[in-house]
Amino acid sequence: MTAMLPTLDHKQLSRAIGLLDEEWLAHDPDLGPVMPLVLGRGVGQDWHKAGTFRHHLIGVARTLTLWQQPKHVRQLGLLHSVYGNAHVDLMKFDPKSERGRLQEAVGEDVERLIHLFCVMSRIEFLSELFKGHLTSEGSLTITLQGQPFVLPARDVAAFIVVSMADICEQWYSWQDDIYMGYPDYKPQPAQQHWAAALWPGPMRPTTYRWGQISRLGNFLQHPALKDQLPQPPVFDHGRKVMEPGDEAAAAALYWSVMQQSQPLMSPNATAAVLEQAIKLNPWVAEPYMVLSQLHMTERNFELGQAYAEAGVQTAACWGNSWDKRIGWDGWMSWGRVLLQSAQKRQWPETLNKLNNVALTPEL
Repeated sequence: MTAMLPTLDHKQLSRAIGLLDEEWLAHDPDLGPVMPLVLGRGVGQDWHKAGTFRHHLIGVARTLTLWQQPKHVRQLGLLHSVYGNAHVDLMKFDPKSERGRLQEAVGEDVERLIHLFCVMSRIEFLSELFKGHLTSEGSLTITLQGQPFVLPARDVAAFIVVSMADICEQWYSWQDDIYMGYPDYKPQPAQQHWAAALWPGPMRPTTYRWGQISRLGNFLQHPALKDQLPQPPVFDHGRKVMEPGDEAAAAALYWSVMQQSQPLMSPNATAAVLEQAIKLNPWVAEPYMVLSQLHMTERNFELGQAYAEAGVQTAACWGNSWDKRIGWDGWMSWGRVLLQSAQKRQWPETLNKLNNVALTPEL
């Protein structure tokens, strides 16, 4: 199985390491000048799904930066919900009176994209894509202010990539429940489903949204969209689509390990479960890392290194975590500790020494 594991791309890893410190944003020539304007609207105080609105906006921009997207897409990602939208009652800029303020900051074209992404129905956008309504020219017809509106290929590509980053930054089991079936969900009464409403819930990985990300990435293989933007380095650069059943099963298998639902006196069953989860969903980092630690605990450093490398490489391609109990920077740091320890053929033999592990400068 190790022959099929992802291997380390040092250029991608270097890009990811550069985004681990918060200072990266202030020094970014495209995003840094815009940040004071955004922070001045109190985004660090607003709740948002897995953190704050600031956390969300920066997380989306971080993923788009890792994906080497151009300036207009990254600025759209950083500001993609500042006018509010149907899913968030946050309006950091008034679209009736402050569009000129954003136009001065990012230019008319980027502001147009931001405004359109806020006022259009994202549910309809995804639904029309998933129904196969993308034209041969790469355009997509949606409804805007009660009238048909044609999104040109350039806008479709930008909205697809930002939607991919938007989903991967925020989605986990709590949203699986309150939006089950998204984009074709039906609102459910909160009083009747009070348990599902309790935030943040158990924070299991999503059972279906990463598969939708894979489908979105695959749309970018469309002849009219393929050269619009750099292809995100996930799901084999958009060439692979994950089946819904595989995603749900992989998430359940992984979570059974996290909940210690496997035999505790031998690691064999746990390793087998993780291997099956990876087989079903090889596109997320965390199962690789958990299996790496398991192998190193058993002093199998060769397998530990292979799985650590796969985990670090996969995490470095996302910029956000799948298992959102821990943030992306935490998983990246842990994965690098695992990889370096495996390379040195060293791992703690007592539980208390796990608290001591640390990365040394060479990785």
